Amino acid sequence: MNPSNDLLLRAAMGQKVERPPVWLMRQAGRILPEYRALRASVSGFLELVRTPELVREVTLQPVEALGVDAAIIFSDILVIPEAMGLPYSMVESVGPRFDNPVRSRQDLEKLRVAHPESLDYVTDGIRLTRQALNGRVPLIGFAGAPWTIFAYMVEGGGSKTFSHARRMLYTEPLLSGQLLDMITEGTIAYLQAQVQAGAQIVQLFDSWAGVLSPDQYRQVAVPRLRAICEAITAVPVIVFAKDAWFALEDLSTLDCQVIGLDWQITPEMAKQKASNKVFQGNLDPCMLYADPEHIATETRKMLSSFPNPHIANLGHGVYPDTPLEGVRAFIQAVQSFRY
Repeated sequence: MNPSNDLLLRAAMGQKVERPPVWLMRQAGRILPEYRALRASVSGFLELVRTPELVREVTLQPVEALGVDAAIIFSDILVIPEAMGLPYSMVESVGPRFDNPVRSRQDLEKLRVAHPESLDYVTDGIRLTRQALNGRVPLIGFAGAPWTIFAYMVEGGGSKTFSHARRMLYTEPLLSGQLLDMITEGTIAYLQAQVQAGAQIVQLFDSWAGVLSPDQYRQVAVPRLRAICEAITAVPVIVFAKDAWFALEDLSTLDCQVIGLDWQITPEMAKQKASNKVFQGNLDPCMLYADPEHIATETRKMLSSFPNPHIANLGHGVYPDTPLEGVRAFIQAVQSFRY
């Protein structure tokens, strides 16, 4: 069943649209008081992620509270390492933490390729959410890109430099390649399971693309992204590689429909390097702290700089303390725009 609001799907497939569809990365989260109330009622973030009924509730919250043109399933990119046998915890105000990062051949041998059955709490959440959406808007599935997942698994958590992960690429290229390929294989099966469960479009998040050199990114990350894009054929694919302005031409060769842009990439650069793709983005998330009139002006300026079709979004996830009036000003400015 096609959603009654199919702007996102039409835009992603390259069809001209009357206005850009709009959604926000991290739209389901701490910007919403209803999310904070629900989060306070459970043991923590991971309980939310692992409970399909709560996944459905959180995923629907921004659709109902903000009127966005798409829902994105509430989950976490690090469910893949956990399904591989590398559990993690979410430390408040710090982020994810792996107590046993992958640093050796022995560590790798303890892992397995992630199987979708280990992630049925995600696919069950997708099924419940599709049913509850009842065709209002499309549902987006997602996964972390192999390099970004590798970076967390080797580093043990977030980092400014990911020096352990980058060092392994140089000192243990065979080991690194094997781990990256295991992640890639599991991610393909995981995304295919999401699509089978009801995801109508999927996004790959390469959050730490920008810590690699252009040559490394081309050699390490792009072939795995290519393999995933070629395997996901039933729905459109969005590739979002943050801070990877240097890789736009490489990304343009992928079998994806949409390239997500961070706010450091100008529309002119994107059009020059990847004119064959639909673009998503790319307002600076900090813009949403400004007064609503200024947000609306800058949003219209951004929309006018991209060709039709274009998917309106931020250049990264919305920050947790972003004022709701700023978020609403952005969404309303997009939804009142006409080509």
